[in-house]
Amino acid sequence: MEDSYRAEGREEIQNGREDWRSSSAAAVDSMNLSVERIFESQVVPAWKSQLTFRAFCVSFVLSVLFCFIVMKLNLTTGIIPSLNVSAGLLGFFFIKMWTKALGRAGLLRLPFTRQENTVIQTCVVASSGIAFSGGFGSYLFGMSQRIAQQSDKQNANEVKDPSLLWMIGFLFVVSFLGLFAVVPLRKIMIIDFKLTYPSGTATAHLINSFHTPEGAKLAKKQVRTLGKFFSFSFLWGFFQWFYTAGDGCGFLNFPSLGLKAFEHRFYFDFSATYVGVGMICPYIVNISLLLGGILSWGFLWPLIENKKGDWYPADIPLSSMHSLQGYKVFIAIAVILGDGLYNFFKVLGRTLSGLYHQLQHHNSLPVANGSSSSKSKEVSFDDQRRTQIFLKDRIPNWFAVAGYVIIAAISIITLPHMFPQLKWYYILVIYLFAPTLGFCNAYGCGLTDWSLASTYGKLAIFVIGAWAGAAHGGVIAGLAACGVMMNIVSTASDLTQDFKTGYLTLASPRSMFVSQVIGTAMGCVISPSVFWLFYKAFKDLGVPGSEYPVPYATVYRGMAALGTEGFSSLPKHCLELCYGFFAAAIVINIIKDAVPKRWGRFIPLPMAMAIPFYIGSYFAIDMCIGSLILFVWEKVNKANADAFGPAVASGLICGDGIWTLPSSILALAGVKPPICMKFLSRATNAKVDGFLQP
Repeated sequence: MEDSYRAEGREEIQNGREDWRSSSAAAVDSMNLSVERIFESQVVPAWKSQLTFRAFCVSFVLSVLFCFIVMKLNLTTGIIPSLNVSAGLLGFFFIKMWTKALGRAGLLRLPFTRQENTVIQTCVVASSGIAFSGGFGSYLFGMSQRIAQQSDKQNANEVKDPSLLWMIGFLFVVSFLGLFAVVPLRKIMIIDFKLTYPSGTATAHLINSFHTPEGAKLAKKQVRTLGKFFSFSFLWGFFQWFYTAGDGCGFLNFPSLGLKAFEHRFYFDFSATYVGVGMICPYIVNISLLLGGILSWGFLWPLIENKKGDWYPADIPLSSMHSLQGYKVFIAIAVILGDGLYNFFKVLGRTLSGLYHQLQHHNSLPVANGSSSSKSKEVSFDDQRRTQIFLKDRIPNWFAVAGYVIIAAISIITLPHMFPQLKWYYILVIYLFAPTLGFCNAYGCGLTDWSLASTYGKLAIFVIGAWAGAAHGGVIAGLAACGVMMNIVSTASDLTQDFKTGYLTLASPRSMFVSQVIGTAMGCVISPSVFWLFYKAFKDLGVPGSEYPVPYATVYRGMAALGTEGFSSLPKHCLELCYGFFAAAIVINIIKDAVPKRWGRFIPLPMAMAIPFYIGSYFAIDMCIGSLILFVWEKVNKANADAFGPAVASGLICGDGIWTLPSSILALAGVKPPICMKFLSRATNAKVDGFLQP
């Protein structure tokens, strides 16, 4: 489910997964045509009984864990893999432990059901999703003075530094609108149009399988495997901490491919997180990342650096936006926009085509409380049972409309106080168009499994930023509008995915909605708190070359500046290069879609290639090693790799991710590591030895 968390790195992950997901969904559908026969003897609990205290206790614990993981990924590279499997698996494990302990004590009253498992997964994914859509690694942190200084923006009117209170307030105001926007469309999407929602479908089949006797046994083995690699990853992070006593120290700065390669950001940094991410991401994503790093840091940036004094002044630092840094940021933006706009119009075309065929088939648009005018002559037992349960606990349309209007009114009143540059009429216009855009995103996601939330957010940056203008705080207005738009369209597709999961597991739409609301509320508090911990613990957060460079914050601020000021601020020949890379991203996508799939799967993904343009290839090398491990494992024992590969990857990601909590606390407490492990060239080492010798 895209809940799991749509990256600026997520769109390329989805792009690479599209073929696998569609074939996987088809395989699953053809397999078990009578899933509900297995569970026929079980009574489906009432929707209130699906919302248990233990479910939300476990959801809270997992939400904290996953928020740390997503935040760390968000602040480093922006590539966030799907954590749905981990959420469902760990939810199953913790509740099983809970019920087993209560059963032994004779206190167990409610058995653990797949509906409760669905509630946990939905709540966790909704909560940790705020860590991405909240913009802590993109638009929100892009408003800060730290990023503004790097972008040569010193105007106080163009800066809003992070503060825990206003971040929590902002998220509470903007994160719930998308939930109310799509509630009236739930029946149209799930039953009338029968949209696939591959991620939601796959999650449902996973949860259904956990609650069969065979699935429960496999789930326990997977959890044990996850626990082993979680422990290893956590202890490995702890071990590395001892060697990071100063800047540039530790395994993260190990020049494993040589000092010259290290200068150009090519090295293996021993990150368990990105080895795990590489095991989850498709091979083409990891290869695309590595190719992007080679193209930029291996060829393009050294060539541009040689133009110092001609293309840009020689007396300004390379980190200036009017120097080499400007080429890195804006060429990356050009590739991201080219790929994003191509896929936007591609998905929009599929959406309009799908709607046209649906309307032709039904002769009229179905309404949420009505029934389809055309019904299948043969309806399977599964569909009958699922439709009956899905329609039983309806959420009144008046409730959704009233909720949307009330929250929109609150937003229009409060947001201009948080961001004076964002006028109330900008917000009103966004909210007038948001339900339509939310529907398009939810429908397109149902067809293709792509959520284009970040693309809608970028469009809001340019439209609102240009409308406000540079003289009236257009940068902040554009970034804030991006947050408003992203949260609406993102949660709209998330909730519809959840409805699909609930439909296939017989979870009530009401329990899904309540779980999503509670998870979103948790995320509105947990995610800013986790970010605040990072922000206070790591003083170089957002600085290029640091442990947490937050690359997309600079990219998003660059987009906002471009939208308000035009192209006048770009270095010499940067615009021509941007045009070329923008066109190249579109051409590569066209070729990828035009050639047969057996060849198209080898063509790299432009957006994935753009990510290393700014931060280097070190994480791509980690991810390629993860791919290599999985590839060899599949050759040796494919069944074992398919069953336990996601558990190993999740353990590596979770262990290293949760280590950031104690490391942040140690940093806040002023506890410093005892050793600095640093690598020097032979000549530099001789000078150091000569200096140290008496």
